[in-house]
Amino acid sequence: MEHGREVVVTGLGIVSPLGIGPEAFWDGLVSGRSGVRRIERFDSSTLTVPFGGEIGDFDPKQWIRPRKSLKVMSRDMQFGFAAADIGLADAGLAPGAVDPERFGVVLGGDMIYADLEDLEHTYRRALAGGEFDFGTWSEAIHEDLHPLWLLKHLPNMTASHVAIAHDARGPNNTIVLGDVSGLLAVAEAASVIARGWADVMLAGGTGCRLHPAALVAHGERLLSHRFEDCTRASRPFDLHRDGLVNAEGAGILVLESADHARRRGARVRGRIEATAGRCEPSMRGRRPTGSALRAAIRAVLGRSGMAPQRVGHVNAHGLSTRDMDRIEAHAIAAELGDVPVTAPKGAMGHLGAGGGAVELAAGILAIDAGLVPPTLNHDTPDPECPVNVVRGEALAGRPATVLAVNLCATGQAAAVLVSAG
Repeated sequence: MEHGREVVVTGLGIVSPLGIGPEAFWDGLVSGRSGVRRIERFDSSTLTVPFGGEIGDFDPKQWIRPRKSLKVMSRDMQFGFAAADIGLADAGLAPGAVDPERFGVVLGGDMIYADLEDLEHTYRRALAGGEFDFGTWSEAIHEDLHPLWLLKHLPNMTASHVAIAHDARGPNNTIVLGDVSGLLAVAEAASVIARGWADVMLAGGTGCRLHPAALVAHGERLLSHRFEDCTRASRPFDLHRDGLVNAEGAGILVLESADHARRRGARVRGRIEATAGRCEPSMRGRRPTGSALRAAIRAVLGRSGMAPQRVGHVNAHGLSTRDMDRIEAHAIAAELGDVPVTAPKGAMGHLGAGGGAVELAAGILAIDAGLVPPTLNHDTPDPECPVNVVRGEALAGRPATVLAVNLCATGQAAAVLVSAG
C-alpha cells in the first residue's frame, strides 16, 4: 500500500457456479467450462429467461453452524459464511489463531429479497375474498412471520454471522453499492490494516441475482435471450453479445498485514499494491462515460508507482451488455493501451455484489499460475470495444500483476491492483 503497513492476501474463499473452493473454481475457469445452466432451485418453466449461473452443488447444512442459524440466513448469507470458512482454511488460520480485537470483517452485499415461501400463506389469506385485502394482510403478517424474519434480509447480517462464528471483534462493516461493493470492501479492509487498526481482515462480497423476487425486480431488459445454448449467453466484449446473465455466489479474501503473515509463516498469494474508488455524475436516462473508471485506474497506478506496461492483465467487469462493455473497454484502452483483458463473467455470469471479489480471486490465481485465463464466448472482437481480450486459450508470459475493476451504471467504479506474493 502507498501509506502504512503492507497488506497481503493469504487466503481465497470462493463459492461460485464454476466450483466451490479456489482449486475447483480455477480448474473450471482455465479449462473453459461454463457454470451457466437452466435454473433448477425453483420452477423456472414460466420465466422468459430460465437460465443463469446457478450453484447446484451447495448444501448449506454442510457449512452453516450452528444449524439453527439457517432460519435467519438468506442464500446470500449462506454463500458468504461458507466462503469465509474456505478462505480461512486456505490461509491456514485455525480458530483462535488471531487476536479477536485485531480481526475484522468488511463485506459487500446486495439488496436481499424476501423468500416467497415465507410470505405465501399471508398473501393467500389476504386474497381469500378474491381481491387483496390490506387490512387482512396487516393483521396476518404479524401472526405468520417468524419473529426474527427481518434478519434474513439485512445485508449487514452476513458480516455479522461471519464475525460471530470466527470471534472477529475488530472493525466490521458492510458496503451496499451494487456491482462495485465487493472490490470496495477489499479496499476498505486493506485500508483498515494499513492504518494499523487490525492484523487480519475478511473482505469480499456475496450476492444472489437468481432469487425469484430479484429476477422480477431487475427485469429482463438487460438480459441475454440466447436460449439455444445458454452456456454461450454471456459474451463479454463480443460483437454478438446481447445481454448479461444473472448468477449467484460469494468471494472472501483473507487480508493480513505483511508482518503478521511473516510471523506465522503464511503463504502469500498476493500483495495489495493500491486500491481506488471513484464516481461520476449519473442521472436517469444518462449512462456513465467511463470517466470514473479511468480516474480509478489512474489512481491505483499513481499510488503504486506502477507503469501501465507492468500491469500483467486486467480482470474486467465484462458485463456482456452493449453499452457497459463499450464504456469499460474505452476506459481501459485509454489508460492502459493494449494490456491483455479477461472477463470471468463469460464463464459464470453476473454474481452481483459477490462478483468483484470472485473476479479479483481469479486474477490472483492467474498470477500464481502464470496464466491469464481466456474469456469464454469471446469469439468475434467488437470494433467498438478496443481492448485486447484473451480468447481461445490461456496466455502465458505476462508480468505477475493483475488489475481488477468493476463499474456500475449509476456511475461508481472501483479498482484493486495486486502483485505476486
